Amino acid sequence: MPTLNKIRTAFAGPFRRPSSPTDLPLRRLRAALTLFFALDGFVFAGWVVRIPAIKEQVGASASALGLALLGVSAGAVATMLVTGQLCRIFGAREVTIGTSVLLSLSVVLPPLTPSALTLGLVLLIFGVAFGGMNVAMNSVAVDLVAALRRPVMPSFHAAYSLGALVGAGLGGILAPHLTPTRHLLLIAPLGLLGTFFAGRVLLSYELPRPVPERRRTRPPVGPGTGPGAAAARRAGLMVGVFGLIGLCTAYGEGALAEWGPLHIKEDLGGGPGLAAAGYAAVALAMTVGRLSGTALLERLGQTRMLVAGGLTACGGMLVAAYGPFVWLVLIGFALTGLGLANIFPVAIARAGALGGSNGVATASTLGYTGFLLGPPAIGFLTDAVGLPTALTTVALLALLSAVIAFAVRNTSVRADT
Repeated sequence: MPTLNKIRTAFAGPFRRPSSPTDLPLRRLRAALTLFFALDGFVFAGWVVRIPAIKEQVGASASALGLALLGVSAGAVATMLVTGQLCRIFGAREVTIGTSVLLSLSVVLPPLTPSALTLGLVLLIFGVAFGGMNVAMNSVAVDLVAALRRPVMPSFHAAYSLGALVGAGLGGILAPHLTPTRHLLLIAPLGLLGTFFAGRVLLSYELPRPVPERRRTRPPVGPGTGPGAAAARRAGLMVGVFGLIGLCTAYGEGALAEWGPLHIKEDLGGGPGLAAAGYAAVALAMTVGRLSGTALLERLGQTRMLVAGGLTACGGMLVAAYGPFVWLVLIGFALTGLGLANIFPVAIARAGALGGSNGVATASTLGYTGFLLGPPAIGFLTDAVGLPTALTTVALLALLSAVIAFAVRNTSVRADT
């Protein structure tokens, strides 16, 4: 722990100030956390847009690439299962910073691999960083949302989408001119620089703990019996339901990120720039959707937003999967991204309001399992039935998320915003 305190002090430096109940510390914390979400999307998109080139480099088939992508899934899911505990021991902010450093360093490894096997192995490291960072960031975000007393969770995920948009756009510009190795070597120092500055601010202020909201879901009497225990079990069940909604929609986000560019390149004959534009269309639509997410939540409510989002994503994905022209496919991708935009952040926010960091960890593990298992699942299905048909699973799961959200519409959740 002394070493951890020294690291904390080094990051905080001269900017460290005592905690304050005023709005200024909360605004600065929000800005720093927003930057971490943006960095996460930026670095991940840098890897995603170079997947077609790395696939050719290692000579992998669609199923072999899908198997290699399981490295990201395995590393992330395994880390997510323990990140809640790590956040309680070391602090969610410290875990956010540490995993952001690892993510920035590990993104340079995939283009250095000579085979699909070694690609899968290095993606384990990338997955550990990605999974841990997402649980830790969302844990901090849940507390910050409670402190701000506004449903601003979509704004953090908008930053992720904006970072992904910038990363995809940069990749589209650089792909025809730089090898994947040189491209990702440019991404790494940018990620480290952003982590340093955002980390100093994030550790400079104490985040208020929303104790009263969390006590609502805790049993007031002895374990295992009484109305308190029944309420806790119901809360745990609802955390799982919101995690399932997150899984259904995150599956689509992950699949589009890693197979959308290949769909344009291999099924429609687009070049590297157009392939990158496929993911850029998704990221742009998700950014727009999430930037307007807080206002939409306050106006429409959570259930209508979840249902409408799932239906929009379903229709958009069918257009993207079977559209005969690149421009039509890009429109389908954009509609899919717009529909998916706010479903995952709403699900995570509700799970966190019910179960705190454990709720975030549980729902995030389920949700990001979909995000990370989607790409390898699409890979195996592509060899069996073709990529367009494989992508229709995104539409089916988006539809399922809308059905689940509608089915639990009358469930009482005290933490609703």
